[in-house]
Amino acid sequence: MTTQTPSPVHPAQPKASYRPQLLLILGIVLLMATLGIWHLLGLGTESTDDAYVDGNIVQVTSQVSGTVTVISGDNTDHIDAHAPLVTLNAVDAEIQYQRTQSNLARAVRQARTQYYQVQQLEAEVSQRQNDVRKAQDDVRRRSQLAASGAVSREEISHAEEVLKNALAGLDGTQHALAVRLAMVDNTTLRTHPDVLVAAANLRDAFISLHRTQIYSPVTGLITKRSVQVGQRINPGVALMSVVPLDQVWVNANFKESQIQDLRIGQPVVLRADAYGRKVVFHGTIVGLDAGTGSAFSLMPAQNATGNWIKVTQRVPVRIALQPEEIAANPLRLGLSMHVSVDTTDTSGQVLNKKTPAQPAYSTNVFENELKDANDVVEQVISANDDRGQYAKHLKP
Repeated sequence: MTTQTPSPVHPAQPKASYRPQLLLILGIVLLMATLGIWHLLGLGTESTDDAYVDGNIVQVTSQVSGTVTVISGDNTDHIDAHAPLVTLNAVDAEIQYQRTQSNLARAVRQARTQYYQVQQLEAEVSQRQNDVRKAQDDVRRRSQLAASGAVSREEISHAEEVLKNALAGLDGTQHALAVRLAMVDNTTLRTHPDVLVAAANLRDAFISLHRTQIYSPVTGLITKRSVQVGQRINPGVALMSVVPLDQVWVNANFKESQIQDLRIGQPVVLRADAYGRKVVFHGTIVGLDAGTGSAFSLMPAQNATGNWIKVTQRVPVRIALQPEEIAANPLRLGLSMHVSVDTTDTSGQVLNKKTPAQPAYSTNVFENELKDANDVVEQVISANDDRGQYAKHLKP
């Protein structure tokens, strides 16, 4: 018989516990379900499709009247700031400019003449004063000699007549000097009234001539061109517009029931219908408007009637976009946008309460007009003065 060897008996292994893993899986499932419900219900966000791209439409207008001779750009063309857009016929302005240059030159020379006349009369007054002193000395000497009989009475009378004539001549010259001083007193050549008037006329003529060339105030795309070559235009009439597409923003119109948690500074995710869902823009709320859209409409609603129907109002919210994203994917004015605002952080302000420290928009196209005109005035005055021969009244 074969003896069977008994198999070794192993101690029982403890049963593994799967409870922690099950709790972890359950927690993950609950978290994902919560996030899904949060997303589906839109908790923590406010969204709207009633949003459109907005921006500046800079009108190009003329500041002077004239006939159009050149148009340097058309619709859809790009134009840089300071680049010429429209040219007007400058013949009349050029003639007026030359006329005012001559008038200023004449005014300077006439003012110089007046100053020289003052100097001449001052010299004559000094001469008359010497004549008076000489006549007074003659009368005094003859009066002293009259007692001894060395000088006749007739000679004394003659000396007194000479003194009277000298005094009268001095008085007349002093009055003539006063008349001349009234024209130039307390002035210099550059502050003489006649020179100031002629200089102002020259500045006006120079600026009018300069304005026959109309420049673009900003960089952007030309649109809404209405001007034509040969057209006679008047100041203030819109000739065309320039849209700076690097300065656009989005106006999102939220329902009044959605603005409770909207705050300035909250982040915004935007998508444009023109680019589809692949292109995402990011922005920030910079302000909520002061009223609903209907409150600022041309004909606001009048609800104080018997047939009143409640209409949900919408409040415009301005959203600033990131410049680099606009440069990569340019937006046009009026494009539709889908806007989603993260309203988790409600610590921001509801309304703007700070005055802007810097201008929102500006142009420097016109800032050198007066400086250039002043340079021309100075050139004309310098070409017609004579500093080396001026006396004290002519020194600036």
